Amino acid sequence: MTATGTSEDRPNILIFMVDQLNGTLFPDGPADWLHAPNLKRLAARSVRFANAYTGSPLCAPGRASFMSGQLPFRTGVYDNAAEFRSDIPTYAHHLRRAGYRTCLSGKMHFVGPDQLHGFEERLTTDIYPADFGWTPDYRKPGERIDWWYHNMGSVTGAGVAEITNQLEYDDNVAHEAKMKVYDLARGLDDRPWMLTVSMTHPHDPYVARRKHWDLYAECDHLMPEVGLIPYSEQDPHSRRIFDASDWHQYDISDDMVRDSRRAYFANISYCDEKIGEILEALETTRQQAVILFVSDHGDMLGERGLWFKMNFFEGSARVPLMIAAPGLPPGRIDTPVSTIDVTPTLCDLAGISMDEVRPWTDGQSLVPLATGTPRTEPVAVEYAAEASEAPLVCLRKGRWKLNLCQLDPDQLFDLEADPRELTNLAADPAHAGVLAELKAEAAARWDLDRFDADVRASQARRWVVYEALRQGGYYPWDYQPLKKASEQYMRNHMDLNILEDSKRFPRGE
Repeated sequence: MTATGTSEDRPNILIFMVDQLNGTLFPDGPADWLHAPNLKRLAARSVRFANAYTGSPLCAPGRASFMSGQLPFRTGVYDNAAEFRSDIPTYAHHLRRAGYRTCLSGKMHFVGPDQLHGFEERLTTDIYPADFGWTPDYRKPGERIDWWYHNMGSVTGAGVAEITNQLEYDDNVAHEAKMKVYDLARGLDDRPWMLTVSMTHPHDPYVARRKHWDLYAECDHLMPEVGLIPYSEQDPHSRRIFDASDWHQYDISDDMVRDSRRAYFANISYCDEKIGEILEALETTRQQAVILFVSDHGDMLGERGLWFKMNFFEGSARVPLMIAAPGLPPGRIDTPVSTIDVTPTLCDLAGISMDEVRPWTDGQSLVPLATGTPRTEPVAVEYAAEASEAPLVCLRKGRWKLNLCQLDPDQLFDLEADPRELTNLAADPAHAGVLAELKAEAAARWDLDRFDADVRASQARRWVVYEALRQGGYYPWDYQPLKKASEQYMRNHMDLNILEDSKRFPRGE
C-alpha cells in the first residue's frame, strides 16, 4: 500500500506557481503596498512561511527540486538545459498513483523527452525550449553565450506594452486553467484532482500592461534599498553574474531601474488578477481545494546592482510560500523552510506515504511545523548553472546563512542583525565557532569535488548530444498540447440532450 485513507478523504489540490517572485516582498503575505487583493485574501486563510527558499535559484533546477523534493545534486537538473529524468518521482506521480487526476497548465521547464513527469494532462506547451541548447560549459570559464544568457536589455527596455510573448503565454495559461476548473466541476470524473497553474510572470523582461503599470505611479519602492556596489567591491560570484549579464556594455540609469521595478510590481498585480479569475471559478462552482502559492526563485531587482537570480542573496533565493488547507491554522511561521518540502507536504495532506523513496529525498513535510512541532534542520540551496564555474552551496540555519564554493572565499551572514547581507562574518574570529559548525554540516551533506565532477560530466555529454541532434532531421521535445476538436462542443456522434446536461454546472431540473 502506498497511501492511507480513502479517495473520499483526499482533498482536491490547486497549486499556483509564479516565476521569479522575490520572497522579501512577501514578509507575511504580499507587502501592504502591493496591489494584490486576491493573494492578500488567500494569505489571510493560509499558513505563511516567511523564510522559504528555493532548492536552486534558477528556473529548471528550482522547479525540478520543487516537484521532486530533491536537490540538484540528486536530480541532475543543474541548469536550464539539464534533463529531468523520467524515473524521478514527482508530486504528480505520487498523487496520480494514489488515484488523483493530475493536470498542468503552464510552465514547468521540463528538459528532455518526458514532458509530463506524472501529469496525466497538460493544457499548454512550455514557454522555454526542452532541449540541451542552453547548457553551460565549465570548460570555458567566463564565456558568454549571448543568444540565451540574460543581459541587461530587460532593464534598458522596461516599460509598457499591451501584449508581449509572456503576456500572450500567461493569458492562455490562466484561461486554460479557468476552463479546467469549470470542467472539473461537472463531475464527469469522480477522482480527486490536482491542478498546477504555473505562470511565467513576473519574470523579466520588465514589461507590463498599462492598467497594472498605472497602479504604481506613486509607489515609494521604485529604487532598491541597497544601491549599486562597485564591481571591484563585489564578491567573486557576483562579479561573474555581472559579466554573464553583460552589464559592462550597458549604461543603466536610475529611470531604467525605476521603470524595471515598476513593471515588475505591475506584473505581480497581473498575476494576482489571473489567480483571482481562477479562484472565482473555483468558488462559484462550489469546489473545495487545498491551495498552495509559491515561486520557483526570486529576483534581485537591482539590489547591489544585481538583477534576476543565480545567487544566494535573499532577493534571489527566498520565495513566497503559502498554504491554505484544512487543519493548518493560518498564521506566519518564521522558521526557514524550502520549496523541496512541498512534495512531502502534499503527500502528507493527501494521506500518501513516501516511504519507498524517502531515503532519496531531501524535503520534509511542513504539516508538523505548521501545527506546532519545532524544526531545527538547516535549509539547503544549490547552484551550478550559468555564471558559475564550480557548484555553489548554501545552508540557512536559524539566523545564519553560509555560502560555500571551492573557487571563492566563504560567506557567513547574520540575517537577524544584517538582513541586507552587507557584512561577511566568515573571517571574523568572534564567529569562528558558528562558521566551523555550519561548515561541518555542509561537509557532511556535500562532496564538492564529486558535485563538480558530476556537473562537468553532464555538461560534456549534453554538448555532444545537442550538437548531434541539430544535424539533419530535427525532432524537438517541446510539448505539443493535444486538442481533440471532434470531442469538443457538439458533434454528430453525441446525443445533444446528454451533452447539454453533462456540460452544465449547476445542472438544470
